Amino acid sequence: MFECIGLTYEGPIARLEFRRPEAHNAFNAVMHREFCDALTDVRLNMDARVLILQAQGKTFLGGGDFEYLKQLREDPDLQRRTQREALDIFGLLNSQIVPMVAAVHGHALGFGATIVTSCDVIVAWKLAKLGDPHVVAGIVAGDGSVLSWSSAAGATRAKRMLLTGDMITAQEAYAFGLVTDLVDEPAQALPAAEAIAKRIAALPPVAVQGTKKVFNSLAAHRNGSVIETSLLAEQHSFMSEDAMEALDAAINKRPGNYRNR
Repeated sequence: MFECIGLTYEGPIARLEFRRPEAHNAFNAVMHREFCDALTDVRLNMDARVLILQAQGKTFLGGGDFEYLKQLREDPDLQRRTQREALDIFGLLNSQIVPMVAAVHGHALGFGATIVTSCDVIVAWKLAKLGDPHVVAGIVAGDGSVLSWSSAAGATRAKRMLLTGDMITAQEAYAFGLVTDLVDEPAQALPAAEAIAKRIAALPPVAVQGTKKVFNSLAAHRNGSVIETSLLAEQHSFMSEDAMEALDAAINKRPGNYRNR
């Protein structure tokens, strides 16, 4: 059904798997669109009671790959489509009526960290790194991370992480509530997440989904129009000279020369 994502249903358990291990599960245009479509499929499946997010390879999720970022700068139509999909993705992440359980066996960076922090249960390998380096790339952290990180860890901690682009381990994230469950080894993340998902799926769905809807209502009230504002700010910064300088500096492994352009 999909090229970069696997979506299966095992009774009441939906399973969404990221399948770009050769690219560290970084997003390209296809994976971005498919993630939106997969979340929509789960949202419309009346039999699903819980959603597990998992990934192939050593990395759980990266941000956007370099080639995708280059295409976005050169293709206005792709920019507009990506922004519409981003609005839909964040809306779907915050309107799923089934709990979302992330099995984070490896690093989650950029947009990947936004997805993780939008989940209800986050099971992570204790040495997996989480971080959003948008600002390091000269781009506004506008893909929903301001909202998801603030909700999960509080605004003060979110500011500290998103204004520096620093990385932290899942063990550090667990200390202030960004991660809900820790495991000692990468291979333990998925079985631990599956165990929690099965417990949720066995509970009365009217109670679980009703509770989830209340949390969704809280998120909708808190978020307001912030996501639209953040996506516009991200797009504006994405086309700046500083962002292009940051990308070139990263590719050529040199310090950036920024002028607030």
